[in-house]
Amino acid sequence: MIDHKKITVILPAYNAGKTLEKTYAEIPFDIVDEVILVDDNSTDDTVEVAKRIGIKHLIVHDKNKGYGGNQKTCYNKALKLNSDIIIMLHPDYQYTPKLIHSMAYLIANKVYPVVLGSRILGNGARKGGMPIYKYIANRMLTLVQNILMGQKLSEYHSGYRAFSKEALQAINYELNSDDFVFDNQMLAQLCSKGFEIAEITCPTKYFKEASSINFSRSLTYGLGVLSISINYFLHKRRLKKYRIFD
Repeated sequence: MIDHKKITVILPAYNAGKTLEKTYAEIPFDIVDEVILVDDNSTDDTVEVAKRIGIKHLIVHDKNKGYGGNQKTCYNKALKLNSDIIIMLHPDYQYTPKLIHSMAYLIANKVYPVVLGSRILGNGARKGGMPIYKYIANRMLTLVQNILMGQKLSEYHSGYRAFSKEALQAINYELNSDDFVFDNQMLAQLCSKGFEIAEITCPTKYFKEASSINFSRSLTYGLGVLSISINYFLHKRRLKKYRIFD
């Protein structure tokens, strides 16, 4: 805990058997109270590894619900455990757990209610091996999103995120997609509710075992992200109403 605030790390997992133990070993348990792993019907030994290393809160989907569907289960469980600060960490070891302290303290000290680990601040993305086409797409999408949403974020696409309980409870994330655009829908919902978002520089690693989506799915994701930003723009100007932002 920090100042009597319960801190929970959620691990949305899919075929993370090779990297889960390394990720878990670096979680700072001097402040982290609970760890929740939701396995999205993996085909590898993710569940067995989770049991072996002693993850207490282990939920296994009997069918694959998608990246967004996995997160919904994670957040619901974290709130059920009365968590005050919820940090999403991918168990593929692409993001370092060593930033959990910094992210948690920003929220615990009421500086910001939402914190993102940004791969774009600094030179972490390219140094870590982000493919050039993904880097360019990230920069272009972020520019358009900032214009449409009136924000100044360095990126909207990081999977390393921390939330206060109040921020999660203020939005209806259950209405969001079960696919990868879930992350962007959450940020749009939080912006719509007026929550300020902080970013900290986050080194990242791209390697064979790290999760990634192919070019085709990346294209679908990019179009989905643009759609969400346009919907946000229309909703905020009362040109069209969208339920997810209410």
